[in-house]
Amino acid sequence: MALKNAFYAQSGGVTAVINASACGVIETARRHSDRIGKLYAGRNGIIGALTEDLIDTSLESDQAIAALRHTPSGAFGSCRYKLKGLEENRAEYERLIAVFEAHNIGYFFYNGGGDSQDTALKVSQLGERMGYPITCIGIPKTVDNDLPITDCCPGFGSVAKYVAVSTMEAGLDVRSMAETSTKVFVLEVMGRHAGWIAAAAGLAAESEDQPPHVILLPEVPFRKQPFLDAVRRSVERFGYCVIVVSEGIREEDGRFLSDSGSTDAFGHVQLGGVGPIIASMCKRELGYKYHCAVADYLQRAARHVASKTDVDQAYAVGAAAVEMALDGRNAVMPTIVRKRDEPYQWEIGCADLAEVANRERGLPPEYIREDGFGITDACRRYLQPLIQGEDYPPYRNGLPYYVRLKNASVPRRLGDTFTLR
Repeated sequence: MALKNAFYAQSGGVTAVINASACGVIETARRHSDRIGKLYAGRNGIIGALTEDLIDTSLESDQAIAALRHTPSGAFGSCRYKLKGLEENRAEYERLIAVFEAHNIGYFFYNGGGDSQDTALKVSQLGERMGYPITCIGIPKTVDNDLPITDCCPGFGSVAKYVAVSTMEAGLDVRSMAETSTKVFVLEVMGRHAGWIAAAAGLAAESEDQPPHVILLPEVPFRKQPFLDAVRRSVERFGYCVIVVSEGIREEDGRFLSDSGSTDAFGHVQLGGVGPIIASMCKRELGYKYHCAVADYLQRAARHVASKTDVDQAYAVGAAAVEMALDGRNAVMPTIVRKRDEPYQWEIGCADLAEVANRERGLPPEYIREDGFGITDACRRYLQPLIQGEDYPPYRNGLPYYVRLKNASVPRRLGDTFTLR
């Protein structure tokens, strides 16, 4: 009887270390070649499964797969494509099962956030009902660090490091010119509902005179006058003010400050850029000259300044996913369990997908400073270990060397086509 094959897909916004998880999955599957047949990847995430556009990773050399560990972004392509509930759109889930059956796929590894964990859970449930049992393991990934149960999410530690470094370096620039030029610098970072990334900027400040002087978090309703007062105090005391703002800050009535009026592929409100709004407010109300930057893709693509802790954990959850599948676990997700803060120690745990899917974890109140504009020592103790260590990629001609895979297609076996909704 032929060995069951495996399918791996990347989902949602990519990170500096999601390919390290892919490396963990593929290398571990290769070590178990007596139990797993081929490992296929979905071209552009779950879309690759729906359209039967699979990639044969067995055609990649061991050296190329190893290089994924230091290569950012999604080597196989990712997507923002949310599968609805089983009853709302059963056809998509049935299509997944049909493709898996056609290619003798018995293991499904889905690397993503809360929506992805929900998809993996539903596929495992439908496979059982349709008489084609498939082992589904979610692999955690999100720069937002908002998955529950796991202590942290692979992808976050490197973004946290990038944002803290950028805040520190830009702060030195602003301070040097503040006497005759810029008084306010605004850095907009990702974080729709959870302020973990913005909070990480607080690691740059070892004393109150160091930036960031003001952090705006989604967990704290934005109030204009207290904010302006905080900016004015910083300029009067230190000569300048560095502000880090999460894209998802809301007004007291719950509306996003930067609601653009449209939605994305997941049905989330499309945010229109809160950094310029905050910067313009400082100019209009206080008269301060400003500069504004939006970290955007730079923060999640910056593999050259990745956290070694993050890289190690991303690889570990990928490897653990395969081991869990072979141990007979199903509808679960490997987690990171913190054993102690200092020296930092962690291990791999396991959570049921039903406890993870579509759930978000924001900053707890004890991590937010009493005035709402900074982080506490407890937050610093949590964050500090996650940015530790350097894991530089190899360099060629002065630039990082990142691998590009062949990504050869697997011949289609189904005679039909599937139209994405």
